[in-house]
Amino acid sequence: MNDSSISEHPVTYKQMLAFFLPLGFSSTLVTVSHVIINSTLARSPNPEFIISTYAIALSLYSLTERPGILLRQTCSTLVRDRNSFRAMTSISNYVLACIMLLNTIIAYTPLGTVVFRHFFGVEEAALEPTLGVYRILMFVSIFSGIRCLYHGIIIYNMRTKWLTIGMVIRLAAMYGLSLYFIRTGVNSGKAGAIIFLSGMAIECLVAWLEGRNLLRHSIPDKVEGHAITNRSHIFKFYKPLLYSSFIAVLIGPSINAMLGKTAEQQLAVASFALASSINLLVLSFFTYLHQIVLNFYAKDSRKVKRFAFTLAFLPGLLTALLSFTPIGPWILTQVMGANEELMRASLDTLRVLMLYSFIFPWIDYGNGIIMMRGQTKMMMRSQMGNVVLTIATLILCVWMTPGWNGTIGALAQSLGVAAELTIVMIVVNSGNTPVRPARDKGASL
Repeated sequence: MNDSSISEHPVTYKQMLAFFLPLGFSSTLVTVSHVIINSTLARSPNPEFIISTYAIALSLYSLTERPGILLRQTCSTLVRDRNSFRAMTSISNYVLACIMLLNTIIAYTPLGTVVFRHFFGVEEAALEPTLGVYRILMFVSIFSGIRCLYHGIIIYNMRTKWLTIGMVIRLAAMYGLSLYFIRTGVNSGKAGAIIFLSGMAIECLVAWLEGRNLLRHSIPDKVEGHAITNRSHIFKFYKPLLYSSFIAVLIGPSINAMLGKTAEQQLAVASFALASSINLLVLSFFTYLHQIVLNFYAKDSRKVKRFAFTLAFLPGLLTALLSFTPIGPWILTQVMGANEELMRASLDTLRVLMLYSFIFPWIDYGNGIIMMRGQTKMMMRSQMGNVVLTIATLILCVWMTPGWNGTIGALAQSLGVAAELTIVMIVVNSGNTPVRPARDKGASL
């Protein structure tokens, strides 16, 4: 298929916006939830210590949660009838059981102490508080996986507004809990974990209710000719995504581990956590460009390219606005409650993360094309390039300039995604593998 080809049912920008905006808003609201948690913990008597215990536990949680997150993409791509959903559910149950087993081993055996003490560099005084946070976060991954499974059904049926609705309800509950903890006193990172768990459980419930409703009324029991009929078909698609995802998810823990070896460990981890939460808040709205590619590129590649080009520069410009105007310091101090020292360190880190904001949308766009071509194995190469350069930068900077603290993590992350983008663009431009045709379905919400 030629890039310039247009289907007999032309795509409009209104259709793409109607599909994209709810996804963007829901993704942004996910980041708002982490801002709520970090701003709550920042109001504790010892914010650097408490935020660092939560951030380190969260970075390991993000590693074990990732297989569950991939259920969303797998389900939205492969499930077309209740028969394929049953196969998908079987794989999902297996994945979630493995996640829970691993979490339990980490939380309640000496392995957890080894991981946090020696890999993340957690000091002895912070070890038990960090484990305490993780023992709560381990349950979040289960609700997250179930939520993502039903999100796949919702996205395929173009009911993306329900992702936003679920996030709004989740945030309302989290904000209420945040106010409660601020009023009664925040004494440990467990407060953040409880807020996160409660919000995720509520969002999971909303997704489950809407997903089950769609399964009953909108999805047939069996679609003739649909190739996905059993677990092996699901796993064949899921496995390459899982491998590449595990490579990518090593970045966060690696950064936090190396920041634990900087001149001021707690300040480095806390400043990177706050700056990253702001940067991700800006970037999060634009993290579904791959879905635009998957759903509309085969219909009208030219309009998709224009749509992506229009959006891709916005997150970098917004991060620059926050980094070099009084808005950034105001958010860090008045909204997130950071003290003067933490604010300045976070602002320095955010300025370096601006490079990351300019690069990431193009990676997401390129990955959409790679997935559409069925070249998902190539994503492992790009992720490996990211990890290698990120870790190399971390080691070099911690060795030569440990006083840079949180900015070391920002620089490493930015250079890592630059390497990833280079490989993604090489793959995108190196082949003419035909894209899979997009389904001919409207984007009405």
